[in-house]
Amino acid sequence: MPLPRWPDAPAISYRWGLFSKTLDDFMADTKTTGLMVIKDGRVVVERYQYGRQPDMRFRSFSMAKTFTAMLVGIAHSKGLIRSLDDKAADYWPEIAPSAYGQTTIRNLLRMSSGVPFRELYTWTPDDDIWLWGRVLYSPENRMRPEKIVEYLNTKTTREAEQGRRFKYATIETEILGRVLSRAAGMSITQMTQEWLWKPMGAQAQARWLLASTDQGEGTGGSFNATLRDYARFGVLLANDGLRGDVQIIPRDYLLDATDAARQPTAFRPRYATPGMGYGYQTWIAPFKERTFALQGIHGQHIMVQPKSGIVMVQTSVNDQPSGRQDPRPYQLRDALWLGVLKSLGGVTD
Repeated sequence: MPLPRWPDAPAISYRWGLFSKTLDDFMADTKTTGLMVIKDGRVVVERYQYGRQPDMRFRSFSMAKTFTAMLVGIAHSKGLIRSLDDKAADYWPEIAPSAYGQTTIRNLLRMSSGVPFRELYTWTPDDDIWLWGRVLYSPENRMRPEKIVEYLNTKTTREAEQGRRFKYATIETEILGRVLSRAAGMSITQMTQEWLWKPMGAQAQARWLLASTDQGEGTGGSFNATLRDYARFGVLLANDGLRGDVQIIPRDYLLDATDAARQPTAFRPRYATPGMGYGYQTWIAPFKERTFALQGIHGQHIMVQPKSGIVMVQTSVNDQPSGRQDPRPYQLRDALWLGVLKSLGGVTD
């Protein structure tokens, strides 16, 4: 996919308190490793720091969740997943005794299983994402996929009825990826290559990191790609899944994933969280104009506003994983995104 430069693009500025700031200020004030802004398929900005280069791959962390969700939509369009309202256990019968196994694919996409899960990023024994990570990657579980099934089948209760509320839980994406692989009869890597990377027109090779327990791709956060190819994916999303005359991602599914108006009330902006809403593994911004984001810990973002054709990609090495621990990098990101929209003719309300 060509990414031509926009040689006479408007300068981008943003407001921080009482002051007008520049991109140089943003790079100096944040631990951004890569920043790219695109308008209508043309590159407005491409910046790197800390020795990063265009040919280097950057870890997605939870931006991988949206890639996974788009693969689910493609699999559904191909008939490999019969219905998004099928249960996970319909494709992975070994986990049928668990509450996760009895959760529908649609409710896994929305992170609404209702199964208790604490994602604290404290990496301590009371942090369920740490415990789940040990199931997937602990040396004693290497090449023992039954350990994943055993762990999931201990999860038999819900704290809320499935589909009723959003609660962020990476484990649900990891289950979704394994359901998807079984439904399609191929690896997530194969699907990414054949259904997204090649038809999208990626320039460089990407990587999925694998869980040592079952050799399954880490669909919750282990994708790796160049800044430019993340931008190409953002452009594909901005074009509602269409490249040229080829519909790579089903448009109706993509709208279901990213349009606030298509979400049940509990998943809309300011209901799912005080700010963002949540679609299919994708964050939805509280704007009147459809605007959505891929987000990963330590400051990974792809921001997309389809109507204006604006995409912003940021990779970072923030000291703290999330805004819970340190909100400032996310406040700066939001300020820059608003500045990008204003500078390039986007919609900010």
